[in-house]
Amino acid sequence: MNFIDEVEITVKGGDGGRGCVSFRREKFVPRGGPNGGDGGRGGNVVFLAEERITSLIDLRYKRIYKGGMGTHGQTSDCHGKQGEDIFIRIPVGTIITDGDTGELLGDLTKDGVEYIAMAGGRGGRGNARFATATNQAPRHAQPGEIGEERKLKLELKLLADVGIIGFPNAGKSTLISSISAAKPKVADYPFTTLKPHLGVVEFGDFGGFVIADIPGLVEGAHTGKGLGIRFLKHIERTSIFIHMLDVSSGRMGEPLEDYKVIKNELKEFNPELAERSEVVVFSKMDAVIDDPEEVERLSDLLTYFTAQGIKVFKISSVTGAGLKDLVNYVGGEVTKAKEDEE
Repeated sequence: MNFIDEVEITVKGGDGGRGCVSFRREKFVPRGGPNGGDGGRGGNVVFLAEERITSLIDLRYKRIYKGGMGTHGQTSDCHGKQGEDIFIRIPVGTIITDGDTGELLGDLTKDGVEYIAMAGGRGGRGNARFATATNQAPRHAQPGEIGEERKLKLELKLLADVGIIGFPNAGKSTLISSISAAKPKVADYPFTTLKPHLGVVEFGDFGGFVIADIPGLVEGAHTGKGLGIRFLKHIERTSIFIHMLDVSSGRMGEPLEDYKVIKNELKEFNPELAERSEVVVFSKMDAVIDDPEEVERLSDLLTYFTAQGIKVFKISSVTGAGLKDLVNYVGGEVTKAKEDEE
């Protein structure tokens, strides 16, 4: 898999250069004073969030990052050059925590945001800095500071407005491929989707919203069963869920149980997720529309959700039925959520 959303790395600020001990030596200047320059500051280790990067995979193969060392001070009051800063490019939505204490250090949620993870050591002062009226020829300078080192944990949480959740083969990948330009793999076996997919859905005259297809959850996902535990965190930033239920023939007795199982997994992973705004989508309606008996059973399921105050949409990603209404409603809810946040 090329989608990596957790890594641990070590960062170290560059060492500062040492100060110089030097005295002015010129003809006809018999009492030249001290002119040793300062050492250069060590380079910083800086994280830079970029939208074009979608995974932490590059950091999986290189685990240690060091800022450049500052050069030493020189004669004639020449200061050393600052060490080169190291920029580590990471996806937007990456959380940076201390690898030992778990302390939250940074949450980079916007493109172009920088975070200095480790500053370089200060350069030592040259002997020119220590000249005083009573000590006009100091013969000492400072060594440069050693750059500090720290272990960090990086965790990517996708920045999506809408999260599509549901059991494997509920039709999540087909939906996102139908309403956006995302093209996830679609097949009729469990866990077709092995990594989250992001798509931009056009909505309104001037914008749209970002939607994430979260790999299929199963009962026990919050304990590590299946693939769900790896990706549940990616829906924590969403403002609304599209809860997909497969209502095709042969599944009519199970959608409600599937719904309750997924809701419980959300609650066990993070209680706030179980209270998140949601819509329920009956998928694969093209498989039941001509069967009167199953349509009647579907009516009972609709009554259950209506009584709970949950908006329900009936769609077929294959025929396109119901997709426009779903997009318009979800887009409106996302817009409201953003206005409330502002």
